[in-house]
Amino acid sequence: MSDFAITTLLIVALFALLGSGVWIGLTLAGVAWIGMQLFSSRPAGDAMAITVWGSASSWTLTALPLFIWMGEILFRTRLSESMFRGLAPWVNRLPGRLLHTNVIGYTIFAAVSGSSAATCATIGKMTLPELSKRGYPDEITIGSLAGAGTLGLLIPPSIIMIVYGVSADVSIARLFVAGILPGIILASMFSSYLAVWSLVNRDKIPPPDRLMPIGERLYESRHLIPVMLLIAAVLGSIYAGVATATEAAAVGVLGSLILSAVQRSLNWQTFRDSLMGATRLYCMIALILSGAAFLTLSMGYIGLPRHLAEFVAAQGLSPFMLILALTVFYAILGCFLDGISMVVLTMGVILPTVTAAKIDLIWFGIFITIVVEMAQITPPVGFNLFVLQGMTGREITWIAKVTLPFFLLMCLMVLLLWWIPQMATWLPSQM
Repeated sequence: MSDFAITTLLIVALFALLGSGVWIGLTLAGVAWIGMQLFSSRPAGDAMAITVWGSASSWTLTALPLFIWMGEILFRTRLSESMFRGLAPWVNRLPGRLLHTNVIGYTIFAAVSGSSAATCATIGKMTLPELSKRGYPDEITIGSLAGAGTLGLLIPPSIIMIVYGVSADVSIARLFVAGILPGIILASMFSSYLAVWSLVNRDKIPPPDRLMPIGERLYESRHLIPVMLLIAAVLGSIYAGVATATEAAAVGVLGSLILSAVQRSLNWQTFRDSLMGATRLYCMIALILSGAAFLTLSMGYIGLPRHLAEFVAAQGLSPFMLILALTVFYAILGCFLDGISMVVLTMGVILPTVTAAKIDLIWFGIFITIVVEMAQITPPVGFNLFVLQGMTGREITWIAKVTLPFFLLMCLMVLLLWWIPQMATWLPSQM
């Protein structure tokens, strides 16, 4: 059977299982078993057992459940309310006024939570009632929440970066450092769009709240101290070289528990809820990772990655055209799969091609993170869209429509990253 026929059969099997409602992790493992059983001489059962165990016992991956738990703990504290009080006085004079709290709040919270969905839910619960009460339009409020919520993936620590680092065997600490500058630039682009939108639609923006003198604004900023201390503890331990990503995640969990205790929101119920929430989410992710690892092994035995790399090389695509093609590919794939599934499902096929094109793997990790961000707001499987749908009761198509400008800004960010690769490579080169 030809490579094209094998690939077509596996893709049909993949989408048939996904469409029937089978869990993503089991779908990936099932397709891998079909491929290995039918098209290779390696016993599928033995290979699956070894691969699943190896994937589940990865030491590097232990950072993932810890960062998820940290986000769950913070989700149940009053940290988000404190952040709004500290930020609001500083954005009152900007075009767009309190709309900027969405972007700035996401940027800050993203630095202590590697989950886009957790970031979106936490900041959304904080700002949606406040902005609605003050008369800000729903379309720009919800659109900016969905769009800026993707910053939870790009600004370190990032779950996607951890998954990519494990899949591509590159330094997670270097990936974290590489995401800082692109994350700040993308956040600035979002804020700039809000400013331009508000200048064009002046009649839709309510008048400013009372303008505080500088002394009072500085006093209100004290509410930002807890989150800034937590950011310093987590990221500072990594960048100072005193902790690995896993150890820094443990520092983050300890710091979030201390913050929760200081704010008197730590009790047995919140501790149990945060632990169970993190366990459920990580079990889902671990199942996906295990299935994808087995699928990667299966495709390796069949020879599809090598043949695909040879096919792409035979097309004579320049590195730019390859990146353009991958952007379109991931944008389409994001309509059907969540971000983690996209990364682990495709890395075994894509990485040999990217390596052959001599594309820096740290740079490619930031590129992948941005295109996965785009997938967070593409229907019908955009996680941020689901989060906001549950919070607002709006139709998911309406939410996707008001989020479109932020999707286009992320497309522009991909082009900027290509034109100025130093945005992602300069800081890691200084380590």
